[in-house]
Amino acid sequence: MDVSPLIPPELGQRAATLPAADPRLQPTPDYGTLGPSSDIATGTTDASANETSARSQFARRSGPSVVIAAGVLMALLVGNVGSAPAAWNHIASLFSPHVRPDVANSSRIPARDLDRQQPQAQAEALLERAVSRDHNAPNQITSRVDQWRGRLKWDSRLSTLTTAALNSGDMHVRTSAVEVELAAYGLTKSESSLDNLIPQSNSSDHARKIWALWTLGLMGNRGVESERVVEVLSSHLQNKDKNNKNDEDSRRWAAEGLALVGTSSTIAPLLEAMHDDPSPLVRERAACGLAQSGMLTQEQRLTAVPQLLNDTDDPSLDAQTHAWAFQALIDITGQRLPNDSAAWRSWYASSHTD
Repeated sequence: MDVSPLIPPELGQRAATLPAADPRLQPTPDYGTLGPSSDIATGTTDASANETSARSQFARRSGPSVVIAAGVLMALLVGNVGSAPAAWNHIASLFSPHVRPDVANSSRIPARDLDRQQPQAQAEALLERAVSRDHNAPNQITSRVDQWRGRLKWDSRLSTLTTAALNSGDMHVRTSAVEVELAAYGLTKSESSLDNLIPQSNSSDHARKIWALWTLGLMGNRGVESERVVEVLSSHLQNKDKNNKNDEDSRRWAAEGLALVGTSSTIAPLLEAMHDDPSPLVRERAACGLAQSGMLTQEQRLTAVPQLLNDTDDPSLDAQTHAWAFQALIDITGQRLPNDSAAWRSWYASSHTD
């Protein structure tokens, strides 16, 4: 997976005003990936290879988050500590399961120190602390983010930190990333912002369109007419032209947006996309949205299990999609069962008896 930042142009200061069309305008990079060696990228088609690859791709829930966040921090830290080994040692200490919460909490940045910095520096410092397990940082972001709106520059560093935060295993850190991204775009969490975004999601300018699909997900996650957002994003999943790469990419970002919204009503369209979409890329991203990426809670993800069980041996699906269904089950339930539908059904029946 490529976690290099994508840098849109500056989005202006006026709330609810979208930027002019620009080919660089793109959503945040992939997150919650199924793995760095995806069959979609390599073109693997062999069924047994697909199953093996899917297992390596769709790692445990915390795996991709920690690996990606660590990689992002590596890039940020090497210049500061002087060498790659020293940076890795620092990262290892941040992500070690033995780090005590009181040690992480002690790294809180005093308010007076933040007040002496510009909004850009405040946002960067707090996002980095949030990814680094400072449990106070998300609350500090929440208390300051409204002051940053329209005063942040969406540059490579902020994009990189936001990507790392979206890959955090801590939902509070993911929420911080959503808030910072909306603030950097200069968008208020309001109906008027939504009214401006929805037409952009139908734009003939593909770059503008996919950015709007992503941003609608951000808005829906923050409670801005969430069900209206779900309806809009779900409608984009219906444009299934196999010969139109732009349609495929739009559906992919509609699936990413639905995963961001994080309401229970997003589960059905994501399951449908995983089952029915002609594009392996879209099916993969829908599976990942159900299993690990985005903003669904663990309880919400568990409600997808019955349909995922059906997908594991559905004869209308290919071997790759079967493998993704099995790996989604592993991610959601934490059960390390083989790729065997009968074994999974037996486990599910025994675990759901009264």
